Order: sequence, then C-alpha cells, then structure tokens
Amino acid sequence: MSIRISILGILLLVGMSMSAQKIYSVDHEYQADIKVFVVDSEYKADLIVYKTDKEYRAKASENKGIWFICPRQYQADKKVFFVDREYQADLKVFFTDKEYRAGWKKNDKKPLMY
Repeated sequence: MSIRISILGILLLVGMSMSAQKIYSVDHEYQADIKVFVVDSEYKADLIVYKTDKEYRAKASENKGIWFICPRQYQADKKVFFVDREYQADLKVFFTDKEYRAGWKKNDKKPLMY
C-alpha cells in the first residue's frame, strides 16, 4: 500500500513540473516537443507570449503564456523549434512586451503546453 502511495506521489510531482512554462529553443525539429511559428499580428496567434527574465515568474501551475527562455536544455519543461512557415507549426505565437496581454486566444491549443 505504501509503495502505491509513493508511486502516486512521484507521478503527481512529475506532472506538476511538466506544466511549467520554462522553454528551450532547440536547433533541430526532431528535438522539439512542439513546433512554433511567430506571427506578426496578435489576432493571428493562438497564444500571446510574454518573455520574462525571471525564472520564478514561469510558474509550474500556470499555462498563461509567460515564458522563461532557459539557457540550458535540461532546465526546460518544453523544447520548441521555431519554424519558418506557418503551416509547419503546431502553435502560432505573438510576442508582447506587456505581461498583462499574455494569454491564450485559442483554448483548443492549450494542451500543447502541458
């Protein structure tokens, strides 16, 4: 019984850490968890992203478009590859310089970042 509880606890902790918005940009498509295209207008985006320079702002329990770009791959919870063409992307993002503007425009794409 205690082994089952321990395993369940570990799985819950792993699941919580996987929802963080710590991002690493990989060099090759095959290394990525998700392919991202940066759009030039907010209305074209699935997600409005605010890049923060503070790691603690990328909270594990939130999926609100506040990204911390990690300097090392092992620190990230999601690896992204930025594609050149919109049709190649799993997710279209628009980067904003205002944190309050960050958030999802299309909720059906939200599971991609969990």
